[in-house]
Amino acid sequence: MNKVKVGLACIGLDTYWKQFDGLLDRLLSGNGIIKEKLEKYGAEVVDVGMIDTPFKASLAVDMLHGVELLFVYISTYALSSTVLPIAKGIKSRVILLNVQPSAAINYNYINSLDDRGKMTGEWLANCQVCSLPEIASVFRRTGVAFSVITGHMEQKEVWSEIKEWVMAVSAVYGMRHNNLAVLGHYYCGMLDVYTDLTRQCGVFGTHIELVEMCELKKFWDGVNQNDIKAKIAQFENEFTIDSRCSKHELIRAAKTSVALDRLVEKHNIGSMAYYYEGEDDYQDIVTSIIAGNTLLTSKGIPIAGECEVKNAQAMKIFSLMGAGGSFSEFYGLDFNDDVVMLGHDGPTHISIAQGNAELVPLPIYHGKPGSGLSIQMSVKHGDVTILSVCEDTQDIYLLVAEGKSVKGPVLNIGNTNSRYKFSIGAKEFINAWSESGPSHHCAIGVGHLGTTIEKFGSLLGIKTIKIC
Repeated sequence: MNKVKVGLACIGLDTYWKQFDGLLDRLLSGNGIIKEKLEKYGAEVVDVGMIDTPFKASLAVDMLHGVELLFVYISTYALSSTVLPIAKGIKSRVILLNVQPSAAINYNYINSLDDRGKMTGEWLANCQVCSLPEIASVFRRTGVAFSVITGHMEQKEVWSEIKEWVMAVSAVYGMRHNNLAVLGHYYCGMLDVYTDLTRQCGVFGTHIELVEMCELKKFWDGVNQNDIKAKIAQFENEFTIDSRCSKHELIRAAKTSVALDRLVEKHNIGSMAYYYEGEDDYQDIVTSIIAGNTLLTSKGIPIAGECEVKNAQAMKIFSLMGAGGSFSEFYGLDFNDDVVMLGHDGPTHISIAQGNAELVPLPIYHGKPGSGLSIQMSVKHGDVTILSVCEDTQDIYLLVAEGKSVKGPVLNIGNTNSRYKFSIGAKEFINAWSESGPSHHCAIGVGHLGTTIEKFGSLLGIKTIKIC
């Protein structure tokens, strides 16, 4: 996938350049700093330079064609007529950067100058806020979607917020270019998991590909001994393999993993939701699928079990934000330690593991047929975010909470299993979370990404509920 394309426009007033020597160059240097940061955060930047007349604004529209987001650096006072043609022409969200060169004007320096013209020029280099209310008023009156970032160039919070917008719009772009495969069918009776695929396509722009188990079996039938040997070597490199894993089970898992890789390659799959039971070879495939799906998840192709399409979407959002995205459900509450326990059998994201992810044998998959290999791991200790893509009678919406993965006893039952603390406590958290209407599945990502998720939701025009 290509980098997301964002626009950058520096706005000012052309009358000033002849009046105040050096002012234009100073303002453009600030624009250059912003461009450099945007590129560092992973965006392809279309920089149209200084826009200081309505005519230049009209010309800039063609240059900005196809940008997903527009950053407008208010470098000094600028007429609202200078920026409105761009905002209306590109029809993308506009982020107004009310960002000063420093925390405060150097009053003593300006007042010490012996020329009031020079004094005014210095002030104009620091008066970014002057245009903000004017532009905001015009945008509100003309239906332009916009947000504001206020601060100064030396402020970490400014760059963090700009980075969050780049992460959010990159995820929007990634979801729109994603192929989500559905393999098999829903876990029968799990009504919360059922979803409206048309609505998922409409909200996220995701293409949904319905793939067949018989096609996976065709690839499975074509796997040879060299393929299996190479895949087992990959297992040994990626997992800590429990000594109780039999050669037979490792071969089964490796064969299915190779077949999965080929299915993903053929359909250019970027994420997948799956569930199947079946008989004979089909049950052999589905009971040996966890290791291969875990490897795919960990390389940016998240796989959600029990055919939880909504959670495959949540996992993909985290993956696009570089936060991992592991398949989870609520395992229990520890009232003694005030923690919530989450985990799941099936695929996980090994790059966010605390230590190594173990490949272990399971004599039975609870609630499902057969036996085979599974993944045992905990999410690395530290800041985490929990995300659920939810659906009610009318809308798709996002449910998010920030917390911490913490040390303590976990269940070594051949599943992922972690302990999480939330600022509002376990009881209040689970009540608030459940009353917000999620499925019982959720995705776990590392880092605190609540405000980034809110920005992501706002770009899509959907509601985000942030619990804590």
